[in-house]
Amino acid sequence: MSCQGRTVYRPRPAAPDAGKVSLNALDGIASPPPGPAGPGRRWRPLGDLDRPGQVFAAIGPNWFASVMGTGIVATAAATLPVELPGLHAFATVLWLLAVAWLAVLTAAWAVHLIVHRPVARGHVGHPVMAQFFGAPPMAMLTVGAGTLLFGPPLIGLRAALLADAGLWAVGTITGLASSLAIPYLMFTRHRIGDGDAFGGWLMPVVPPMVSAATGALLIPHLPPGQPRLTMLLGCYAMFGLSLIASVIVITTIWQRLVRYKPGPALMIPTLWIVLGPLGQSITAANGLGAVAHLALPSGYAALFAELGLVYGVPVWGFAAMWAALAAALTVRAARARLPFSLTWWSFTFPIGTCVTGTSALAAHTGAMAFRWTAIAGYAVLVTAWAVVSASTARGAWCGTLFLPPSAAGFQNET
Repeated sequence: MSCQGRTVYRPRPAAPDAGKVSLNALDGIASPPPGPAGPGRRWRPLGDLDRPGQVFAAIGPNWFASVMGTGIVATAAATLPVELPGLHAFATVLWLLAVAWLAVLTAAWAVHLIVHRPVARGHVGHPVMAQFFGAPPMAMLTVGAGTLLFGPPLIGLRAALLADAGLWAVGTITGLASSLAIPYLMFTRHRIGDGDAFGGWLMPVVPPMVSAATGALLIPHLPPGQPRLTMLLGCYAMFGLSLIASVIVITTIWQRLVRYKPGPALMIPTLWIVLGPLGQSITAANGLGAVAHLALPSGYAALFAELGLVYGVPVWGFAAMWAALAAALTVRAARARLPFSLTWWSFTFPIGTCVTGTSALAAHTGAMAFRWTAIAGYAVLVTAWAVVSASTARGAWCGTLFLPPSAAGFQNET
């Protein structure tokens, strides 16, 4: 695996409004471009770093999007309305990879929080990086769902249930915290310009929707009566919390695109994040509706079951339109040069949620159009994951992805 060599970054001169971090640079999530090849560094692991310990210096919550993107490839395979030879084995391997990667990133982030506390505090104060504190909860929820879907043959049903329940509880608590804390910081402390809205604003408010969708898998395993009823109603409450917040943010993103245009190329992949709450809400509405009869009277249960279709099809239509717009803008940016950064993981998890949502509609309606769209969407998802994971592995091997962004990008907004 060849590396390009190390790039040395120098702080940019402070502008008159240096107290405000402009979104146009996306400095909080962009990776520095590779520099010219250096002697002795081309094949050496972490060759772009001065010392191995630098790998922990810039680890942020945005890294957990790679766990989300890997985990959704596995869980989406389990929902597909078709059985293909080797698909289950492929999905199981990817789930195991997501489990291992979640453990590695959690340990690395813990080291970062302990050793690089000023940088970690800067992440909270940065109006771009702070949005990605929603990624760790969604990573846990995604891996937890995969554990229940693929874990029983390997570790037993009881162990898989306990693992999923634990990850769901921690992911839900931290996800609810992100959905409250990050908007609070945006309202009170972050300095944000008129044209700074971007897809990442959805990251803190989507975790409750993921909790709602993955919570549906746990409801049948809970004791009948109040435990199931509480879980079902709680999931629907989180569905509403995330849905309404997402609609507000998506409207703001649309307005920004109209008034301020798409912006720099590094910003384009984040437009795909809009598909996340759309696809995940379709998945949640159908998943919760399918188990509503286990906790609610038959009349209400039937209404919630039909909600999956009545809500899902119109939202699926908007998701298809947004996917087409995002694809057109991505092609436009690629023609001008679309450099790799961790924002490319936005091509994976949101598309995966659309696959699970489409599969749910296919199961609900029996429509062949949804069936084949889900299969085609999964093929796109696997392709996107392969490209992004290979680029991430290369950047991690060389150490380029562990280099800190330019100093101006991490000014503390607090």
